Order: sequence, then structure tokens, then C-alpha cells
Amino acid sequence: MGADRHIIVAGAGIVGVSTAIWLQRAGAAVTLVDRQGPAAGASWGNAGILAASSIAPVTMPGLLAKAPGMLLNPDKPLFLRWAYLPRLLPFLRRYLANATTGAVAHIAEGLTQLLADTVEQHEALASGTGAERYVRRGDYLYAYGSRADHRADDAVWRLRRQHGFRFEEMGAEALAAYDPMLAGRFGYGVRTLDHGHVTDPGAYITALARHFEDSGGTFHKAEVRDVIVEDGRAVGVMTDAGPLHADGVVLTAGAWSGRLAKTLGVTVPLEAERGYHIEFIDPSHAPRAPTMIASGKFVATPMEGRLRCAGIVEFGGLEAGPSAAPLALLHRQMRRLFPDLRYSRVEEWMGHRPATSDSLPVIGAAPRAANVWLGYGHQHVGLTGGPKTGRWLAQLALGRVPNVDLSTFAADRRGLAATA
Repeated sequence: MGADRHIIVAGAGIVGVSTAIWLQRAGAAVTLVDRQGPAAGASWGNAGILAASSIAPVTMPGLLAKAPGMLLNPDKPLFLRWAYLPRLLPFLRRYLANATTGAVAHIAEGLTQLLADTVEQHEALASGTGAERYVRRGDYLYAYGSRADHRADDAVWRLRRQHGFRFEEMGAEALAAYDPMLAGRFGYGVRTLDHGHVTDPGAYITALARHFEDSGGTFHKAEVRDVIVEDGRAVGVMTDAGPLHADGVVLTAGAWSGRLAKTLGVTVPLEAERGYHIEFIDPSHAPRAPTMIASGKFVATPMEGRLRCAGIVEFGGLEAGPSAAPLALLHRQMRRLFPDLRYSRVEEWMGHRPATSDSLPVIGAAPRAANVWLGYGHQHVGLTGGPKTGRWLAQLALGRVPNVDLSTFAADRRGLAATA
């Protein structure tokens, strides 16, 4: 199967573009549809990390006790648009219920399956596309104020060790020797090995999409408003520009997947988790490796011609514009930690991460349509997990069975993390 099939992929972020390329390589005819274009949204504005070991969810045990204080403290990286709270509450109850030891173990197992070989997956996807130049192997550094601050994250590091990830702890002297830029700013660090980063996420995904089109793929700039289902099978999609017909549909629309997913029988709640970044253009200096500033839960990533600082968690839906407080926090933290940083200008961004209530993406068949497949909900690890998700989706759409148990990611899952 492949050459005689026409598949529509709805959504042109990293997951959708990856799916389209893997389908195309298998011989399928592919139409990629997106309301903005390739690499818009979170796929453009992310921190650029290929975060293989990011297997611990935000909902670690103890979050429920900490969350109220964090929401009321403007120096903590958790924000809420209070007017949105009534709409958020049903999701929030399910989300916070997963802050248990059992649920975290389940989530970590699933994310390890998806993320552990991310660098190899990106290299395989980008090979021969012209996008290879943006993928870099290297370390991912966690910087702490002190050893005591690091100990507060012991549960996360135990989880990573249990799943086979390699890392090296460094005191202040070793950290300064590793990266002189960090000297005197942090007292403890952890160097995680076998990671990588993308030096320009927007340009990377745009290059992949350009290769897809140059290789015969079709792109339509349109908003997918519905999946057209007849007798239990999809025959195409309805867009704001009219219908498009196909032999199957893959939904990879990120935070905008929720409405369509509900009509297809998906039971896993989805919310838009708003993320922010600020970029320092033409910086005077930058970290040697992408660096997680543990106290602020944001990453400082050296990119082409700029230093991007990305992170923050805010719940506030898809419709409201950026909030001032998260951006102000990023600016304050950077001024405090790097007062000597010089640059030509600063650019700001806000986008929407697709977050499920159990921190696991939805990957697999739609319950109510035999030839619709779903791939969204990757929260903080969309770039990291995009190529492998796309590979799995392409196999499913072509009637092939991936050599992996995808039940953890099922659209109608009823496992521990979905019901805790």
C-alpha cells in the first residue's frame, strides 16, 4: 500500500510535516493543509530542544499543594487568566488528578518510548532534505542556584536514571569550567548527554515543508473545519475554501485539534497551554549548550543570530492575546542572571501548546472513523517527539502495524493516567 493512496494531513507543524514526509517516502500522494502555513504556532516558537529525557510531567506529586502559591506569586512560572477559570475547571480536575506516583510512572514510560531516540529520529527525517544543517547533537544543561535547589528535583532525576538516561552532575567549579558564561551565576548543574537542539525551529520546519513540496507534495493554505465521514469512513475534509477529498485523513493540528477530535470520538481532554519566549537578537554572548534555568522553568537556547529564552506555563485558552506578566517574568530573570548581556533588540512571542489531561499525546486511530488517524497533544515535547509521531502515523495510515504498542497514546484510552 502507498502509491495508490491519497492522504490529507491537517496541520503543518512538526508532527504534520513529519507525517507528510514519511507518507511521501512510502509512495503515497499527500496533501498538507494548514490555516497559516508550515511552522506556525508552537512549532516555530518552541525552545528548540531535542529533549530526549523530558519524561517527567508538570503534574508531579505535590503540585496540587504548590499551585495556589505559584499562581499568586508573579515570580513563579505558572500563570492563569482568571476569567478563563470556569471553562478550565473540568480539564484542571483531570489534570491535577494525575499528580500521583502511579500516574507519573505511567506517563514517564510512555514518553520514554516516544522521546528517547529523538536525535536519531530528526536526523533520519531531515536526511536529504536540506534541513539537516539545523539539527545539532550535544548536551542539554540544567542550571541550579545551589545543590539544595537541585535536591528539590530529586524525584525527576531518579525517574530519568530509572529509564536509562545519562547525565553528569557538576558543582560550581566544574560548571564554570564547562561554560565560563555560567560562572558566578549558578552553584550547581546537571549535564544531560545524548540530546540535541535545532538552531532555528521555524526555518527547520519550513525547509522540511519545502522539500515535501519539491518532491511532489501538495500544500493548501486553508482552515480545516470538519472531517467528512460517510458510513464510518472519512472521504476528505471540509475547509473554509471548500471540500478536499482523499482516501484517509491525519489530524495533526496541535492545540486546534480538540474540536475536530471530539466529533471523531476522542475522550481525552485537551487544553491550550500558552507558552512564551523572548529573543535577544545579536547577543554579545550565549550559553555553550541549551540551558534550563531551573528556578524559572525556562530554557536559554543559542540559535542562529539570537538567544531564545522560552518557557512558562499559562492557562488561558486559544482566543485571548498575550499576557504581560509571563513576558515580564522572563525579562526580570534574564536581567538578574545576565546583566552584562548586550544585544541589538528584543522580540517577544506567545503561542499555544496542546496539552492533554494526562500529559501524553494522542497518537492512533480515531474511534469513529476507520481511516482517520490522530497525532497531537505533545505539550512541551512537540518538537522532540514530532518525527517519531509522524513515522508512526504514516505507518498506520498505510495499513502497516508499527513495531510498538501504541495503546498508551490511544484516543479512547482508559488507563491509569487517563482516569486517575
